[in-house]
Amino acid sequence: MDIYLLIACDRLEDSEEAQLKSNLPKLQAVLQTYVDANGTNNITLINECDSEFCEDWQLGISQSVKKSIHLKFPVNLFNDLAKEFGIDCEIGSIENEKREPVSYFGKNEGKGDSFLIAQYLGL
Repeated sequence: MDIYLLIACDRLEDSEEAQLKSNLPKLQAVLQTYVDANGTNNITLINECDSEFCEDWQLGISQSVKKSIHLKFPVNLFNDLAKEFGIDCEIGSIENEKREPVSYFGKNEGKGDSFLIAQYLGL
C-alpha cells in the first residue's frame, strides 16, 4: 500500500503561516534527510512549495508500507515535527495517484498513533 504524510499547510492563521514560511528550509531539510537515509525503502519527498500561498503547498513524503509496523517510524517523525514546529499533519493512502486522507494529527489534533492509523488504512 502506498501512503503519504503531509504537513498541513492550509487553513492557517496569519501567525501560523508566517511561522511555517520561516521554518520551511528546516522542514525540507529534515524530510530530505529522512528520504536519503531510507533510499532503499521506496520513500519519495513531496516538495511542492513554489507558490507564494502556503495553502497551495504540498510538503511531506510518500512511501510503500506492507505492515502496520512500517508506519511507526514515519508517524513518529511527523509527531516530532509537529511538536518542534507547532504544525499539524495529514496521513492517508494513495490509490491511482489520488490521495485519500484517513487521519490528522499534530499541534491542534493531538499525537498520531501509528497503530490506530494502521487500522484506518486497513493494514
